Amino acid sequence: MAPSEPGTRPSEARLRLLATASRIFYSEGIHSVGVDRIIAEAKVTRATFYRHFPGKEDLVLAYLRAADQAIRQQVEAAAAAGLAPADAVRAVAASIAEGIRSPGFRGCAFLNAVAEYPDPDHPVHRAVLAHRQWFLDTVNALMARIHQDSAEPAAQHFVMLRDGAMAAGCLFDPARICETFLRGVDGLVETHAARQPA
Repeated sequence: MAPSEPGTRPSEARLRLLATASRIFYSEGIHSVGVDRIIAEAKVTRATFYRHFPGKEDLVLAYLRAADQAIRQQVEAAAAAGLAPADAVRAVAASIAEGIRSPGFRGCAFLNAVAEYPDPDHPVHRAVLAHRQWFLDTVNALMARIHQDSAEPAAQHFVMLRDGAMAAGCLFDPARICETFLRGVDGLVETHAARQPA
């Protein structure tokens, strides 16, 4: 079954399946988790599962769509808070740091997923790349509000800092990782802003 039609509320069973799968996929990985476990933990029948998701891949893609939507809302809220351009970039970084410091943080859901789906033609791999392109484009647009000419390399630098923080944040002390990440973003923003003509 395709995702719910626009304007209609997804069924309780679909929401429960997606919430259960999202929790388990994020905490334990995708390939290691079978459909039977998701069905059992979501307390639905096998028929209900297959009515909402024709296969596990459909559920994985729904999980990534939900993660994508949550991150878009988080980034758009930070970017649309009426801040000066440099402060909007810092607000996006602060929202990322808040996620890294949250209980149960296990890195970036998209980087974790692409590690399990290395084939560039696989729909999961393509979904990860689409999300990352959106994120890079969004940061690029924010950097362009500070200074147009060097926005693209500054955005790529931001994404690289973010990827490093997301990877290290689940391995080492999240507070120290976030402090380093936010300091790096501050330096990047200051350097990028300094390129503006006087």
